[in-house]
This record gives sequence, structure tokens and C-alpha cells, in this order.
Amino acid sequence: MTTAYDFDFKTIDGAPLPMTTFKDKVVLVVNTASACGLTPQYDGLEKLYTDYKDKGLVVLGVPCNQFMGQEPGTEAEIKSFCETRFGVDFPLTAKEDVKGETAHPFYKWALETLGEPADPAWNFHKLLVGKDGKLIRAFGPRTEPMADEITGAISAAL
Repeated sequence: MTTAYDFDFKTIDGAPLPMTTFKDKVVLVVNTASACGLTPQYDGLEKLYTDYKDKGLVVLGVPCNQFMGQEPGTEAEIKSFCETRFGVDFPLTAKEDVKGETAHPFYKWALETLGEPADPAWNFHKLLVGKDGKLIRAFGPRTEPMADEITGAISAAL
């Protein structure tokens, strides 16, 4: 059976980032963008990460330019923006597609596993992966990172 641990990303700095890095942790995978109306969610994502990382949560940002070109920058520009504007300390991947034929294999697997709820309709769509590498749930882009429905699902998974 396939789990999240069967997939690899690259870090925003270009180093290998196998999902096995996060084995036995709960991971919130979020496709992000720097020029979106929802970009202020970076604040909530960072708070979520800070509040729960010692309990075993990882927030993984996946920059994506598929939604109205709202992530046009280079990886270096994206990293700088996230760190300086929002103090982002959680890991970021290299820029990836999250939808359609060109979607990263992790996202194709998520869609096959959870169906339509796992298909990102916009930036800041969230996928929650359990400690066992199985997908638990998807959250839509407008669900704020600190919303009870997300923090509750994370607490239950931890």
C-alpha cells in the first residue's frame, strides 16, 4: 500500500527531501503562493508549526504557480519573501505543480486516495498526513490554519 513516505520532494534550496524525513510525524502539506489574497495564511501556518512542532507536527509548504500565476518568483525569491515577510521557519519545497497531468506524484496519489476533496482548487489547500504516512483529510483553501477543524484534526492525529 502506498503512503506519503513513498514520495520525494526537493527542498526550496534544491536538496533532496524524501517524505520519509517526516516518518512518525503528522504533516500538513500546503500548496502556497506569495501573491495571493490568501497569502496572509503564512502567519497562521507559522503559528501552527510553532505551537505543534514539539508535539510532532511538520508544516510543509509547496510553492505552486498554477493558480493565476500567483507564485511567479524563483525559489530563492520565494524563500526570501516567506522568511522576511512572514518569518516562515517550516520547510518549503521547490516549486511544484499540484493539479492535472503535471502534478507532483504526491498530489496525484492524494487525489486517487481521497478523491475530489484532495484536488487543490486554489492556493493554500491543505492535506493532513498521519504518523503512519496515510492521508487523513483535506482542507479547502479558505480554511484558516488555526481553525478548530484543523487544530482538532492535528491534535487527534498527534
